[in-house]
Amino acid sequence: MVGFKVGQKVVYPNHGIGTIEQVEQKQIGANLLPFYTLRLAANNSLVLVPVSNASDFSSAANDWKDRFKEFSDKMRTGDIFEVADVLKHLTYLSHMKPLSFREQRMLERARYLVVSELAAVCRQPECNIEPRVEQALARACTKHERRPVSARAAAAAGH
Repeated sequence: MVGFKVGQKVVYPNHGIGTIEQVEQKQIGANLLPFYTLRLAANNSLVLVPVSNASDFSSAANDWKDRFKEFSDKMRTGDIFEVADVLKHLTYLSHMKPLSFREQRMLERARYLVVSELAAVCRQPECNIEPRVEQALARACTKHERRPVSARAAAAAGH
């Protein structure tokens, strides 16, 4: 069993960042099962997630040092999906606040790796791929920016 705590921020796959508001028991048939109540930052909705499914969460790094280490680890995997995840998160973060010099360099490196790998796989020049990557990032960031300003401010502050 994964031990997430009330107030902890986690990343819920395909839904983004959420905060664990409580752990509660729910009667499902004859069984009493534990669930996390997760408030999603993107739309302020509540989701009940069985504790047994919580291994799908990843912890959201709160301060830039933790975040930088987490992103550095992802970049070192060589997995293009991990690199794309770093690109998406740093791009979004760059719209919220200025990135540190190291984060900015990592963002540029992630963008280069994603564009160059897609160009190689698609057998197209990077100049054809780059606008498509930028459009995808813009769409991803627009989805996140629809949430209330106070939630964005809290996210930017690392809360």
